[in-house]
Amino acid sequence: MVTLAEVAQHAGVSASTVSYVLSGKRSISTTTRQRVEQSIRELGYHPNAGARALAGKRSNIIALMIPLRTDMYVPVMMEIAIAVATTARTHGYDVLLLTGEEGPDAVRRVTGSGLADAMILMDVELEDERLPLLRRTGQPSVLIGLPADTDGLTCVDLDWTATGALCVEHLAGLGHRDIAVIGEAPAVYERHTGFAERTLDGLRTRARETGVRVLHRPCDGGYDAMAVTLARILDERPATTGFVVQNESAVEPLLALLRQQGRAVPEDVSVVAICPDQVAVQASVRLTSVAVPAQEMGRYAVEHLVAKLDGRGGDDLVLIAPELTVRASSGPAPAAS
Repeated sequence: MVTLAEVAQHAGVSASTVSYVLSGKRSISTTTRQRVEQSIRELGYHPNAGARALAGKRSNIIALMIPLRTDMYVPVMMEIAIAVATTARTHGYDVLLLTGEEGPDAVRRVTGSGLADAMILMDVELEDERLPLLRRTGQPSVLIGLPADTDGLTCVDLDWTATGALCVEHLAGLGHRDIAVIGEAPAVYERHTGFAERTLDGLRTRARETGVRVLHRPCDGGYDAMAVTLARILDERPATTGFVVQNESAVEPLLALLRQQGRAVPEDVSVVAICPDQVAVQASVRLTSVAVPAQEMGRYAVEHLVAKLDGRGGDDLVLIAPELTVRASSGPAPAAS
C-alpha cells in the first residue's frame, strides 16, 4: 500500500504539503498542487478513511449494523447483508460490517470515528435503544426494520402486519377455524423485535375479523423444542387444522412430527410458512409461503441511503407488499368428524 510519505518523496515535497493538498486546509501553489496530484495518480495512493474524515470528505463507506444472534435465522440476515454490499458497490461505496450486540455503543463508535458516511441498522426493535442517539447525531441512516416511532427516520421493510393478515386470510378462506402460530424463539419477543411483533399483530387482527381462533407459541426451533411446542398446541387446541410458521428452523421438525402422528399435510392439517423461497421449496412438503424479500430490502435500503447522501432523499417509510405463493402444504380444512 502506497503511503503518504512515498507520495511526498515522489513529488519532491514534504509530507505535510501532501497532507495540506489532500485536506485543502492551507493554500498551496498551483504548481505544487498539480505535482502532488500527479504523484497521487501515478502511485495509486488512496487516503485512509481517517484522513478523509479529518479532511471533511467522504470515506465512501457505509456501516451495516447486523447483530448476529443465535436466536435469529442467520442465512436471511446474510442475504440482506450481501444485497447491501453489492448494491453499495455499484454506487461506489464499501460496507463496514458490525456484527456485535453493542447497541448505542456501536452507533457512537461509528459516528465518533468518522469511518463511515452513513449507517444501515438491522434487527430493529420496537423501542430500539440505538435510535435516540442516531436521531441526535443526524448522520444519514436507514433502518431495515420498523420501530414503534418512525418519526425522522427512513425505514425499509416487508409489511409484516400485512404478512400476518395474509396468512390468516389464506387459511380462513380454506375453511380453517383453529390456527396455531409457531413463532420465533422466545428471546425475539422478549426484545420486542419489530418484525415478529408486527406479524403477530397482523395475524391476530385479521383472525378477529374473520372469526378464526389463533394460538401463538414461540419456539426455539429444532426437533426437541418443536416436539414440546406441538404437544402443547394440540393439548390446548386439539381442533387445530392450520399452522403458520415464522421460524425457519422449526419448519422441517414440524413436518416430521406431523408425519409421525399420522397427520397428513395438507389433507389433515395445512401449513403456511413465512420464510425464504429456498426454505419453502426444499422442505419435505413444498410449503405455501410468504417470501422474505431479503435482496429487495437490502437494495432499497442502500438506494434510499445514497439518495440521502446526495441530498435527494428525505425521511421515507418503504413497506414491501407481501406475496403468498400457494404450494402443496395448504388445502381445505378437513370436514368435522
